[in-house]
Amino acid sequence: MRDQDAARGHDEGRLTTKEAAELLGVKPETVYAYVSRGQLSSRREPGGRGSTFDAKEVAALGRRNRRDTGGSSPTADELSVRTAITLIDKDRYYFRGVDATELAVRHSYEEIAEWLWTGQLRPGITFTAPDASVTVARRAVNALPEHSGPTDRLRVAAIAAATADPLRFDLSPDAVLGTARTLIPTLVTALPPLRHDHRDEGPLARRLWGRLSGHDADEASLRILDTALGLLVDHDLAASTLAVRVAASARAHAYAAVSAGLGVLEGPLHGAASGLAHRMLLDVLDRGTAAPVVADELRAGRRIPGLGHRLYPGEDPRARTLFALLEDVPAAAPAVAAARDIVSTTARHSPLHANVDLALAALTVSCGMDATAGETVFAVARTAGWIAHTLEEYEERPLRMRPSGRYTGARPPQPLPR
Repeated sequence: MRDQDAARGHDEGRLTTKEAAELLGVKPETVYAYVSRGQLSSRREPGGRGSTFDAKEVAALGRRNRRDTGGSSPTADELSVRTAITLIDKDRYYFRGVDATELAVRHSYEEIAEWLWTGQLRPGITFTAPDASVTVARRAVNALPEHSGPTDRLRVAAIAAATADPLRFDLSPDAVLGTARTLIPTLVTALPPLRHDHRDEGPLARRLWGRLSGHDADEASLRILDTALGLLVDHDLAASTLAVRVAASARAHAYAAVSAGLGVLEGPLHGAASGLAHRMLLDVLDRGTAAPVVADELRAGRRIPGLGHRLYPGEDPRARTLFALLEDVPAAAPAVAAARDIVSTTARHSPLHANVDLALAALTVSCGMDATAGETVFAVARTAGWIAHTLEEYEERPLRMRPSGRYTGARPPQPLPR
């Protein structure tokens, strides 16, 4: 094992760029690409003419590259980011090493967020929004056209709230934590309530409920909504989270980083996927069986929403947790049965399992919510994770999230266009 031999030979020293490149089986330019992405750290020795690298770190990177590429040589196209927030492993996922599903069942969304940011569990904590922030955010949201979606409203609210915060450019941990604790409730409170008698007090899940459903909130349904928020806090480097880290790498303030995440979240393959599953569930309930609905989706060349997840060969643990809670709510029985019917019908031809989008759809359908409610839940929940990633990225070297482009166009020199 040449990486182990080299590491043993350099335990007390460091590797040159040439030695690191040979150990990794790449060109010297690729070694610097690893450094720019944060996969490898370098150091200039006093009086030295080049960078040096820790032998153990290089050996560890070599092992990861071989594992991730199935033994093939790593290339400069890979993107890997150090993070201590979420681990996804064997149909389970963990927040800072703690089982995320157990955490979400036992603790409120605010408690999980605070613990994720600070490492301290503060039982009963609730987040409150300052009046100035809420006023400017509501004004901006109310000015949007009626057809605006939930992510539109949340993104506008985040930008508006930033303008009301003259300290937003303070990127110190305490300042960012202060922003986080006020931004999330501002986003929720900026959304229009569905009942005139709704009161903004208590846990965030209760305040959010009044923006998603016109029905009275029973404790069982509120608990499931709060658990859904906790389950969705983070999920490693999803597309929206990567956008957040890119913004934070450029030292954008927390409001801007969250706005970047919201911009990506709106895609149908990400945060908006639960809306497609919601509409499909309604169709199944209307027809009384999943078979014709599934057939219509397949005939149209569409994949069945709410099924399968690239990171989980088996059932999405978030879906498993939510469905278990919904089983205890009598009003949710029809939606849960329709979801199970979709899974069993589709599983005749492919071993797909329910994902969190289908579970969210079962929740929103059973609570009389709009098809876009799941998107709102997803966005509000994930904001806490984005803040955690923003705090983590601020501790890294600025602008490290800058991959090199691989140019595939015409080679210069080319004649001037006419």
